[in-house]
Amino acid sequence: VHPYVQFALGILTAASQLLINQANLDNEVFGLLKTVKDLYEFLMEKDTIENMDSMKGTLRRISQEMSAAALFVIKYCKKKNILIRIGDSLVSDPQTVARGHIKNLGDLMQQYRDRAIRDIQINMSHVLEDLNLEGMAYAAGAGLNTTKKCLDGTRTEILKDITNWITTCDVNAPRILWLHGQPGRGKSAIAHTIASWIEDVGAPGACFCFARDRQAERREEKILTTIARDLADCDPAFRRALSNVVSNNHTLKTTCDVLRQWKRFILEPLSKINEEIVGNVVVVIDALDESGPETSRREILGLLNSSEAAHLPANFRILLTSRPLPDIERVMRDVPHVKATSLDDVPRELVERDIQLYVSKELDRFPNIGVAELQNVVKKSDGLFEWARLACEFIRPGKAGETSKERYDNLMSLESKEGRTLLDTTYFEILKGGIPESGRGLERYHSVMRQVIMTLEPLPMAALNSMRGKFPSKQDHYDIFLILEFMSPVLGGIVDRVSAVRPLHASFYDFLTDHSRSGIYFIDTSNTQHRRDLAFASLQILHDNLQFNICELESSYLANSEVSDLSERIKEKIPHHLSYSCRFWAQHLWKTGFDLELAGLVKAIVGSEKILFWLEVLSLLEMVGKGVDALGTVATWL
Repeated sequence: VHPYVQFALGILTAASQLLINQANLDNEVFGLLKTVKDLYEFLMEKDTIENMDSMKGTLRRISQEMSAAALFVIKYCKKKNILIRIGDSLVSDPQTVARGHIKNLGDLMQQYRDRAIRDIQINMSHVLEDLNLEGMAYAAGAGLNTTKKCLDGTRTEILKDITNWITTCDVNAPRILWLHGQPGRGKSAIAHTIASWIEDVGAPGACFCFARDRQAERREEKILTTIARDLADCDPAFRRALSNVVSNNHTLKTTCDVLRQWKRFILEPLSKINEEIVGNVVVVIDALDESGPETSRREILGLLNSSEAAHLPANFRILLTSRPLPDIERVMRDVPHVKATSLDDVPRELVERDIQLYVSKELDRFPNIGVAELQNVVKKSDGLFEWARLACEFIRPGKAGETSKERYDNLMSLESKEGRTLLDTTYFEILKGGIPESGRGLERYHSVMRQVIMTLEPLPMAALNSMRGKFPSKQDHYDIFLILEFMSPVLGGIVDRVSAVRPLHASFYDFLTDHSRSGIYFIDTSNTQHRRDLAFASLQILHDNLQFNICELESSYLANSEVSDLSERIKEKIPHHLSYSCRFWAQHLWKTGFDLELAGLVKAIVGSEKILFWLEVLSLLEMVGKGVDALGTVATWL
């Protein structure tokens, strides 16, 4: 069956069993149980199964309605307060609620039979309490990214295996599935596909992603607080249990102790509400290998390997993806409660079938690229999805005077050489196609890419340009689009110029920072001059842009949380380059040697009222704690 249906059936099985165990049911609630039975039979009908792909939208709504009905069942069976929004009204009468679910499920089944899409309001349960979890550390931007999902119809076998593992009722099922493989195999695509399915059907779950270019944020310290808050957002029972743990305990909310987070924010709430969660809870952790050095993930790996992880509730699952780095492999291999699955071991014919689907979709509009050419690209990819993506980008006409067929021929002539893999050779050719091999163009490429890689979090092009305009040498004051416009196959944020500029795949970062692989295109991140440039630019931006009451708040007597349009003001008054400089100037300073000119800029800020304006910006960004760390770092540097 379709994964939506599989997740939904798992949720309903748990809820229906509760209803079946009730001796005396109201007529309407008994009617809901009968509707659930009809729905099971409907979803198993041959006609339903054959039309699943074309009716995914309705399937998703059926799954969401099932989740809502299941939450109602749990509250009904445990005689808890019921408060449901139906249309514009809040309803607490169980019979009315049950009739609402019966009607919706019946309408959705009919809609499926009619092959029609109509808007049906899901009657979701509303929590009576307003439970405040503010103050718990949260890694913004670390969640689900639907643009990374697998192409429909690909990776069906591995996705089916993972879905079976998630939805099984076997109490002895391994609590953790470790999906590993070499760079470019498609691990993240699978992780984000599973996470999006879980979100679509309304099942309880969370998704947390590490990223090489976000290591400065120390996401490893926020992983469990972020996961706990996300679970609280999708499950009312978990939210109540978590709120009881952290209420009136600010120290606990802000702890960086991962072991303490694990016990208090995950295990304790789960132990309190195990019987109230509908279906299996799924936590997806993507790209653990990109957390940073081994020390950054040592505690997380220790938790995943612990006896507590082995004895997580039977309905709790953790899907972990990473490269098989030695420190991760040592901990995750041959552990009874961990199911290890390697994408390197997927049969070649299945991988090539999926790459064929992807390549056909990407290149079907190009003249002179026929079936034979598509097949050659698939064969040459050697099972690497990232190479197939790069190949499609390479073949697109991006240079005057070349047809797609000529670019295809150039691609086919590439071979692994000089110790480089085919992926490295392709990266080299893409750079060679846009960046000169000597002279001013190459120098500017090195300068721009050092800036892109050495900033401590990815920035959009406008912010990178604003910072470059403050570099001490006037020779560096040029629009970085001069260089980056040729690099859209390997960098995000080039075409739209709004999102952050960052390598589209971690393997490109590895390629750039390894001289033996990238040769003349090598980016030396130990370059002391560029470290100084970033420190200088950050300090200059603070000096030029910090001002009193930067967001023009009308009153000093309101807390930030009481200013209704604060987020819009911050967006307008604190642009990316200023926000970045306020948060990271001290770290850039720390990476440079002592320098009198830089010390003068520091003095102009910390020795004047600008230090208060800087603290105000940190307060607006909810990062005052970083200010304490920054001042300590600067004192040591001085």
